[in-house]
Amino acid sequence: MNESKHNKEQFVPSEQHDIHHQLKLRNLVSSDYEAIKEIMDSVYAHSGGAWTRDQYESMLARFPDGQWCIEDQGKVIAATLSLIVDYKHFGDFHTHAGITGNGYFTTHDPHGDSLYGVDIFVHPDYRGLRLGRRLYDARKELCRKLNLRRIIFGGRIPNYHKYAEELTPREYIERVKNKEIYDPVLTFQLSNDFHVRRVITGYLPEDEHSLGYATISQWINIDYEEADAKKPLLGEPKRIVRVAAVQWQMRPASTLDALRVQLRYFVSVVSEYAADFVVLPEYFNAALMAHFHTKNDADAVRQLSEFTEPIRAYLADLAVQYNINIVAGSLPEYNNHRIRNVCYLLRRDGTWDCQYKLHPTPDEEFEWTLTGGDELKIFDTDEGRIGILLCYDVQFPELSRLLAERGMQILFVPFLTDTKNGYLRVKRCAQARAIENECYVVVAGSTGSVPNLAYMDIHYSQSAIFTPSDFAFPHDSVKAEATPNTETTLIADLDLSLLKELNRHGSVRNLEQRRTDLYKVTWLGPDIEPPRNGGSDEN
Repeated sequence: MNESKHNKEQFVPSEQHDIHHQLKLRNLVSSDYEAIKEIMDSVYAHSGGAWTRDQYESMLARFPDGQWCIEDQGKVIAATLSLIVDYKHFGDFHTHAGITGNGYFTTHDPHGDSLYGVDIFVHPDYRGLRLGRRLYDARKELCRKLNLRRIIFGGRIPNYHKYAEELTPREYIERVKNKEIYDPVLTFQLSNDFHVRRVITGYLPEDEHSLGYATISQWINIDYEEADAKKPLLGEPKRIVRVAAVQWQMRPASTLDALRVQLRYFVSVVSEYAADFVVLPEYFNAALMAHFHTKNDADAVRQLSEFTEPIRAYLADLAVQYNINIVAGSLPEYNNHRIRNVCYLLRRDGTWDCQYKLHPTPDEEFEWTLTGGDELKIFDTDEGRIGILLCYDVQFPELSRLLAERGMQILFVPFLTDTKNGYLRVKRCAQARAIENECYVVVAGSTGSVPNLAYMDIHYSQSAIFTPSDFAFPHDSVKAEATPNTETTLIADLDLSLLKELNRHGSVRNLEQRRTDLYKVTWLGPDIEPPRNGGSDEN
C-alpha cells in the first residue's frame, strides 16, 4: 500500500439531512483489522487489496501511536498509518517496500527525525466528510508533539497517464500546482500544505496509472526544536484556537433551500481557513417570516419554529462535513405551548447540545410570548471549554461569572440588535465579561433590512472578538472587529495559554482575588457542575 492510493476528498453534496454522524478519532487496535481489511479491499480492489493481518499486527506492535482511525457510531470508516524514520538513512530515492520494511514497519526508528506517511484511506460510502483532512491534521499534531522535523511520504500521480505523451512528470506537477490539471492525490496533498520535494521512479512499480512515477512530498514542522523535550502525544486540546464570526446579511428567503445555500456558503468559507469554531447570529433564519401570512407576530414565530429541527439537522451535517464546530446563532423552539429561543452547539464529531436564552427581552415577551430557559450549561469541546449566552443574557454578569468559575475559556454571544445603542449595550457588556472573567468573547450579529417584518425589519451589527485587558493582549482588548453593517466573516486565532498565564500572573487577577468570604454568585436553577477552584485554572 502507499500514502496516496485513496485520499481523494472530493465533496459530494448530501441530500440526506437526517443522517446523524458521531465521529471519533482514536488509535487503531488489533480488533479493528476486519474493518480495515473491508475498507482496503474496497478501495484498493485493483492494486493489491488490504495489508495482511501479520503486517497489521506488526505495525501496531512497533508504533501504536502512529496508527489512527476515525469511527462513526462505532464503525471504522477511515484510517491512517505511519512510522518514524531517520530520513537520511533512506534519502529521496527509496521504494515503498524498502522504507516500510515490506509493510511490517521493521524500519520504525523511535529516535528518527521524520514521520513517514505510509497509508491513508477512507471508506467510499463516507466521502464528502473531509475525513482525509482530519487524518492529516492528526498527523501534523502528532509530528509536533513528538518534535519531529517533518512529515514526508511518497505519493502517486494517478492522472499522469492521461498527459504522459505531452508532459514530463515535472511539467505535469507544475500544471497541477497551478490548478490547470486536477490530480485526485496530488491536488489533495497540496491543499493540505504539503510541498513536492522531488519526483522519483520505481516507487510502486505496479502503479500503472502513475507510470511508475511518484512525488516525494513533505510538510515542515516549523515548531521543531533541536533539543528534543519529551512531550505528550495526541489528546490535549490545542492552545491556539481559530474562531470565526459570521456577520449575516438579512435578506428575504422564500424557501428553506435558499437559507441552506447561504448557510453552506459561510460554513465552507471559514472551513477553508481551518477555523475550529464558527458562530452565527441570533435569529439568523428570521427572514423566512417575511413570506408568512399569519394573524399576529406570535403566530409567525410559532410558524418559524417549524423550520428549527430541519435547520439543526442540516447544520449538524455541515459541522461533520466541514470539520468545524458550529455555534448556531439561535432559532425559535415551540414545544408544549411554550416558545423559547435556543442556540445549538453542533460539534464536528457529530454530537450536539443546546443553550436556551434565559432572559427574553420585553419585546420578545410581549410580541412573541417568548419564555426563558431554566438551564445554564458549560460545554466541553475538542478545543476547550466554552459558554453560550444569547444577546440580552450577556447583560447579566452573574451568568458569565458562573461559567468562568467552571473553566470557561471562550464565550460565544449571538445577538440581534436593530439600533446602534442596542448594539452598544451588547458590545460594552461583552467587553466587560471578557475582562472580569479572564476569557475571550466572540459576538456575531446581523445586518440589512427585511421589509414588512415587524420588530425585525432593520438591524445594526459590528461583530467582534474581545479579549481580557493586560500586556499579553491587544491594547484596546479587541482582537478583531468587523466593518459595521457589512456582510462579512471575522476570523482570528485565540491563544488559550495566555488565559492561564493571566489567571496566575496577570497585572490584576479578577478571578483569583475575589473576596468569596464576603460575597459569591450562586446558581439556584437545575444543577450545573460545581465551580472549579481558582476559576479558570484549567485554561
